[in-house]
Amino acid sequence: MSKLQPTEFLSRLSLPERGYIRERLRDETVGGVLLLIAALIALIWANSPWGDSYTSFVNYEFGPDFLHQHLSIGAWAADLLLAIFFFVIGLELKHELVLGSLSKFRQAAVPISAALGGMLVPALIFVVINMTTPEGKPGGWGIPMATDIAFALAVLAVVGKHLPIALRAFLLTLAVVDDLGAILVIAIFYTDSISFWSLALSVLACLAYAWAQQRRIRTAFLYVPLGLMAWVFMQNSGVHATVAGVVLGLLTRVRLDPGESQSPADRMADRFHPLSAAVCVPLFALVTAGVDLRSISIWSAVTTPVAIGVTAGLVLGKPIGIFATSWLVARFTKASLPASLRWLDIFAVAILGGIGFTVALLIAELSYTGGVLESAKLAILVASVLAAVFASIALRRRSRAYALLAADDESDA
Repeated sequence: MSKLQPTEFLSRLSLPERGYIRERLRDETVGGVLLLIAALIALIWANSPWGDSYTSFVNYEFGPDFLHQHLSIGAWAADLLLAIFFFVIGLELKHELVLGSLSKFRQAAVPISAALGGMLVPALIFVVINMTTPEGKPGGWGIPMATDIAFALAVLAVVGKHLPIALRAFLLTLAVVDDLGAILVIAIFYTDSISFWSLALSVLACLAYAWAQQRRIRTAFLYVPLGLMAWVFMQNSGVHATVAGVVLGLLTRVRLDPGESQSPADRMADRFHPLSAAVCVPLFALVTAGVDLRSISIWSAVTTPVAIGVTAGLVLGKPIGIFATSWLVARFTKASLPASLRWLDIFAVAILGGIGFTVALLIAELSYTGGVLESAKLAILVASVLAAVFASIALRRRSRAYALLAADDESDA
């Protein structure tokens, strides 16, 4: 039996892969800034003298009654806008699985394990806190599981703009994998009842989409109706509509055919990623982040078991889960860091992983209502700000080293 050979993770990426990562991160950074602006507008609006108009705006219903599409603005944002967001996540995950950092098991073992640790530890902390207190409500255990890559990159744009591309790719991989984990959690654990006829029709639409990809059909006149059918029937099945988005993304072809300059997955990512980052996610933040603080005690809201569980899960559970799992798997597989990086850098990125926003808000909406929902939302905002502050401090300690590494990334013979 041959001995396990040492390998290096977070090694220097190939030039094409660096170009792909930079392009994706550039859109996410802009989207992160717009996300923060939208969240701030929502908070100010919800707590202004016109706060009641914010509630009316979120609850305003429109759309056809046909196939149950007469929805509130909040429901449209959660079901349709986030379906586009998860379609992009599916495209990015497909790229990473086939061509990127997840295509080789030895290199993928550490980031995948880190993402799993970063999901399980926060969820466990949340459950323990809420199961051991009389007022606890453990149903929202999925809230602190996901990392918001747009919010995290907005922080990096301010305090970590020289972070090496390998570490940025590690953060992107973490976020993509745990977003996939979060959508699986939503599909399995946050589905009350299932209409199997509607689910079967959605699956058929997805299979037709996959067949069209295999047949190299390129017309949008086929893909748009198939995508809409998959989304509508998934929504009517009782399974959250965003699941259709990630499934379609994963079914999109990512390998180049002879004579192609771009694969269908990269083409669609170029078209949908700016829409997702600059429109869909900020609009979702606008209709969900408006926590009304006028009639509640902020201290009481942030000290409920749900709020404490969310905050502890994101601020403590995320970095502990990501860092500890990375270190243990690296030791077990004899994987090592490049000489230019330290485990302190992994810990700084792990703290960034505690910035949970978009998917955390979605799961909060699915888990709770009323005052408990407001408390969970407020905790998500507080925890994300705390994680951003702590990550900024950790990243500042190595800013000079990062600047030298970033310069090296830019110089290719």
